[in-house]
Amino acid sequence: MAILYRFILCVVLSSFLSYQVFCQEIFEGRVLDEQNQPIENVLFLNPQTKKILGESNARGEVTLNWNANKDVLISRLNYYVHKTKLKPNFTIYLKEQSQELQGVITLGTRSLNRVITESPVPIDVINYKQIVNLSGRADLTSNLSYLVPSFNFNKQTGADGADHLEIGTLRGLGPDQTLVLINGKRRHPTALVALFGPRGRGNSGVDLNAFPSSIVSDIEVLRDGASAQYGSDAIAGVINIKLKKNASKWNLATGISTYYDYDYNTSLFNADNQYYSGNLLDGNTLFLNINKGWGLGNNGGFINVSLDVLQQDKSLRQANPKDGLPINTGQRAFSTPSNNNISMFYNLELPLTASKNPVILYSFGGYNNKISDAFAFSRNWSLRPNRFPRNSDGSLIFVPEIMRITTDSTKQIYYNPHFQAAVVDASHVIGLKGTTRNQWNWEISNTIGFNDFHFYGSQTFNASIIGQSKPNNFDDGGFNFTQIIQNVDFTKSFGKGVIKNNLNLSFGGEVRTEFYNIYEGEVLSYKALPNSLGQAAGSQGLPGYSKSDIVSAQRFNLALYGDLDYKPFKIWLLNFAVRGEQYSDFGGVFIYKFAQLLKLSKFFNIRGSFSTGFRAPSLQQINYSNTLSSFSGGNLVQSRIVSNRENLARLAGIPKLKQETSVNYSLGFTWKPIKNLTLTLDAYLIKLKDRVVLSGLYNASNPGLPLNLVNELNVLNVATVRFFTNAVNTTNNGLDIVLDYNLLLNSSQSIKFLLAGNVQAVRLDQINVPSGLSGNQALIDNFFSTREQYFLKNSAPNAKFNFLIDYKVKRFDVGVRLTYFGLVELTGVGISGDGVNPVVATDANPNVFVPEVYTFSPKIVTDIFASFKVSNLVTVFAGADNVFNVHPDYGIVPAAKNAAYDNETGGPWDAVQMGYNGLRLFTKLVFNF
Repeated sequence: MAILYRFILCVVLSSFLSYQVFCQEIFEGRVLDEQNQPIENVLFLNPQTKKILGESNARGEVTLNWNANKDVLISRLNYYVHKTKLKPNFTIYLKEQSQELQGVITLGTRSLNRVITESPVPIDVINYKQIVNLSGRADLTSNLSYLVPSFNFNKQTGADGADHLEIGTLRGLGPDQTLVLINGKRRHPTALVALFGPRGRGNSGVDLNAFPSSIVSDIEVLRDGASAQYGSDAIAGVINIKLKKNASKWNLATGISTYYDYDYNTSLFNADNQYYSGNLLDGNTLFLNINKGWGLGNNGGFINVSLDVLQQDKSLRQANPKDGLPINTGQRAFSTPSNNNISMFYNLELPLTASKNPVILYSFGGYNNKISDAFAFSRNWSLRPNRFPRNSDGSLIFVPEIMRITTDSTKQIYYNPHFQAAVVDASHVIGLKGTTRNQWNWEISNTIGFNDFHFYGSQTFNASIIGQSKPNNFDDGGFNFTQIIQNVDFTKSFGKGVIKNNLNLSFGGEVRTEFYNIYEGEVLSYKALPNSLGQAAGSQGLPGYSKSDIVSAQRFNLALYGDLDYKPFKIWLLNFAVRGEQYSDFGGVFIYKFAQLLKLSKFFNIRGSFSTGFRAPSLQQINYSNTLSSFSGGNLVQSRIVSNRENLARLAGIPKLKQETSVNYSLGFTWKPIKNLTLTLDAYLIKLKDRVVLSGLYNASNPGLPLNLVNELNVLNVATVRFFTNAVNTTNNGLDIVLDYNLLLNSSQSIKFLLAGNVQAVRLDQINVPSGLSGNQALIDNFFSTREQYFLKNSAPNAKFNFLIDYKVKRFDVGVRLTYFGLVELTGVGISGDGVNPVVATDANPNVFVPEVYTFSPKIVTDIFASFKVSNLVTVFAGADNVFNVHPDYGIVPAAKNAAYDNETGGPWDAVQMGYNGLRLFTKLVFNF
């Protein structure tokens, strides 16, 4: 009778209620993958409301209340969505795929049940742990560049400190205009501020390779201004790295990759010993990645740990002689640096109670140590003997283990100094989170990040030491950066009846303290010893930091934010965000954001946003200085990058640095015309004011400079100076497109098509020249030269498209990726040497001059990959990146080949498009047990 009574009651109530709460039962079960391994963070959703009913823990276990007669939607990013009815003690198997657009996201919203196609702003979600083995690229940054078209990176050469880092850009903006999070927590930037190279000049950024990629599970890329939600740096967007939570499997991957550039490897054409050369297979990279998870406690806790070890050799390239370019005497060792990298990281969660809403302790962090070795530009005895060790009579002290001699009739003597970087990176996050009795979700956390960048000179000289050739190794000093953050956040879904869970309110605060230091190198790394030969001072290649460069700076800022999601109707989602921040060194900002999503049908959504944003000038930009000593006209003079805090900057009319500000517009749609096919298209416009840039060089002899500035330069005996300043307004506009089609052919076959593209342009709206540097047109032109303008406007190709086909059948997986790189244009410095409207003489007539603009025409790169699952424990991967050995066009003016190598790298190519290393072969072994 009791059972019959309950059944009748359920039938009656269901006519009045939209959900059968009294008919629900308690279900317990597990979620496993195809290898019978548990899957954590699988969401069980109400198919109609998308409300989360339960989530699997690190053991794949889940408990939830539901109706046995109703379907439940089971979703996990990068797994096929599953819909089924539940049974007692159920076991559900999910099938993996490369990307699943219906997964729940955490970026761009503080609501707890937002799916990606219902986001009012564009977000890419990438299952990194699945795709990392499908390429010979061993680092996260370069892999991301081939997965997200609006994200761009390639390795720089001839860019001093930037040679040793892998920092990318989003939507054509600077690397420090994209915010990076790990598990939703702000990641600290590197201590380096880039001074040279065609990309990111005057910028800092986050090194995405300063932690092991083997601990990365998913990557969320928010392609929209989000400063109002996340704070400084989020003008271009946000990248959120989500760490693995697996608590059972060992995952071990090892492999090798090598470049086979059969067109431009210097070993092919170095009979006269004009260049440094190695083997035809070079840039060899060996890696070992280890990841393991363990359960903690009895309530679903876990700790996941990774160790990555990487060793990468140099690769050496030059123009092929058959193409008619002259011998490159300025950069005889045109090369990507070698790299030895070891990194460790952990991710931990531990419920402190066994209640339904436990308080959870979480923590993650790690340590990275990288030793990188790069070549500086060549020193040639016939051109610059003052860069070589000499006797008092001026004769050369030949050092055979460092110097080289060409074997042609000229018998040129040369050497390339090495400059090395020892980079240490460490971070630690700890926090608590939970839910109160009245359903407020709360979280408190503390984050510490540290980056130290220490330079060394190797196989080089301080040429001002007369009569001896040693020392050959120098401690050049360096700089470090520390960031400490405390966060507190509250979130709750409100409402009853019709608006149940349709209102989500979040608010919180952040306290951030930052420290920046420059420390001195050994004296001989920068000092000029007295001599009558005009010998250059300091370590050749990279002079050290002197006493005048030492700085210790800090600042403090407080931020408060509010965020509101509201659905006034089922088809309409509104998002409002506001944020205020107060900085101790430049003042306060207030910004806001509005975004909305309109569901015109079950399959078609329109979305758009408007926001204001900002980026605080970094401590690196405010406080960096460097003094280079050299002889000019027989006198020792100083060339200085002036920190913004110095009086020299005020004399030039440059005020203290302030925040960059932005206005962001975005409009787009998501469309699912048929099952398994999703199309998203988003247009954007970003107007930026007061961008921080690095000025051109000025010296006391320039006519039109303020008298006080000239006098100060003469007193300091400074030959040239340059400054950091808020000076440039720009407009970035573009279009992002993602077309994703996943088809499950049958139980053993699936195929995926993915087309993702970005079309963009950067317009330079205004250059605001400081009063002290605008005395005449020559000073104005030199402030932000034509060459610098090209660098800013061409930080990314004008278009980039990725097309992927991935076919899986049983144990086999085979695929091809095509990447289209659009047009890039840069310039050289020209015959004037200042980059102002640069021109060069033609080969045919030295009295005829042409503009020195380098056009890198569009190119297509083809990657192929395949894998075979030998068993449930072992998978073999192999393939080739850039299988047709495609390179950018030479960085030359075709009519003026004799003026080649007048670019930023000093080599045949600038760091653009796919880079210059060519075809790469790779193979990997992956073990799961």
